[in-house]
Amino acid sequence: MDIFSPTSLILIPLIATPIIYLGGRLANLQSGRQLSLSRWLALFALLLMWLPFVQTARENIFVCPCEFTVGLITLRFDGLSVLLAGLALLLGTLVVFFSSESMAGEPGESKYYAMLVAMVGMMIGLGGAYDLFNLWLWFEGMAISSYLLVAFYRERPSTLEASMKYLVQSSLGSVLVLLGIALVFGTTGQLRFDALAQATASANLPVLLAAGGLFTIGFGVKVALVPLHTWLPDAHSQAPSGISAMLSGVVIEAGLVALLRALSLLGTVPTTWGELLMAFGLLNMVVGNLLALRQQQVKRLLAYSSLTHIGYMLVGLGIALYAGQSAGAQGSFFHLLNHGLMKGLAFLAAGALLYAFTSQQKDSGDHGLTIADLAGASRRYPLAALAFSLAILGLAGLPPLAGFMSKWQIFVAGVAADDGLITAVILFAALNSVFSLAYYAPLVNMIYRQTPSLAVEGGRPLPATINLPLVLLAAAVVVLGIWPNLVSNFTELAATAVMAALGG
Repeated sequence: MDIFSPTSLILIPLIATPIIYLGGRLANLQSGRQLSLSRWLALFALLLMWLPFVQTARENIFVCPCEFTVGLITLRFDGLSVLLAGLALLLGTLVVFFSSESMAGEPGESKYYAMLVAMVGMMIGLGGAYDLFNLWLWFEGMAISSYLLVAFYRERPSTLEASMKYLVQSSLGSVLVLLGIALVFGTTGQLRFDALAQATASANLPVLLAAGGLFTIGFGVKVALVPLHTWLPDAHSQAPSGISAMLSGVVIEAGLVALLRALSLLGTVPTTWGELLMAFGLLNMVVGNLLALRQQQVKRLLAYSSLTHIGYMLVGLGIALYAGQSAGAQGSFFHLLNHGLMKGLAFLAAGALLYAFTSQQKDSGDHGLTIADLAGASRRYPLAALAFSLAILGLAGLPPLAGFMSKWQIFVAGVAADDGLITAVILFAALNSVFSLAYYAPLVNMIYRQTPSLAVEGGRPLPATINLPLVLLAAAVVVLGIWPNLVSNFTELAATAVMAALGG
């Protein structure tokens, strides 16, 4: 196996997953106590994956999209694939660092790291899938691995309830996607995206629209489109904090990528889907803001705010399809990247404080971290407090942080479209961005209060392995806000790929 080949991005996690699990279990059985072999194997596998990723990213920018075949599976890495792979790999690597202390000594530690690496690999495969059936298979693999991680604390009733809700809704969504694939195949006789681009031009349009509706609902469950979002707050709040960062930072974004890939067969009707995406985007913004406003548990608040940020991505994509220009899609994908970094940072910072405030090593997802617990956290945990504040202010869209810049790109693209409908959408989105300060600002205010809470006073120090991911993500949120051109090549290529597929 050529370690620099794009195939290694898929083969490394597939090979490493059973090795991580079995190696960790065997080491623990032989020693009679919990060892850290599984986490080191997971870290080695993810670091090894950076070699083929860098090579694939360079080829994608300077040469052309990479297409290759593994057995009967064809994968194609374009700008969107590389963007998703980079985000999944970055967050996955940092979550392994973060989890080395917060998950130490857990009975299912080997399963945790094995499923984490598997989930990263499945998302990379999903981004590169080049036919509808394999897109569904990678999507299912991602769903199964994430389900096992959400249900990690299975001895808790609240965790079982959250994981069951997640499993049932995800399974129903997957069935609808499979029905949509059956309609497409029955109508066109094709599953590959390149063949579908030609076959759909003369296919039965009502059948394709029905398939598109099934794709929107099926993948929309994972994207957390309102009203398909009810699994999200429970799953995010009950999962370990590192997994919450993955779910909100990249898993729901992977669902959006899958939805866009599936809708690419409907490139002959971009205006219809542009309006639909904008409508879903506005609905997500309103519902996400209203639900987040009443939350007292930090992880549930952050989970509901993800609905709003998915709304911004959908609005940017809707503008691009409706107006036939790629600037909106580029802003949307820039926000996809920024949201992954900011929300990953927010959940990891919240998890760091939760780790510090609990007397046991494990993440106390059952009780959670409340807003009142944050009072005075900056006095004892200045680094975690600063990282959390930067994430929150970035999500609120304050300059000069990354969240402001990506929202600004979406708004500028809408204004440039010079269309009355889009202008109204942009104004409504801007008002929702301002409204989000109603629940973001109290978090920051509470952290910098003079009087610390009992949780802060009784907290323990944070180890360097937890602080390191916070520092790196906080730096990325600031740097991308000041120099957004650092990733403009990737976001532009992602926008170009989507616009070409959807006929924009």
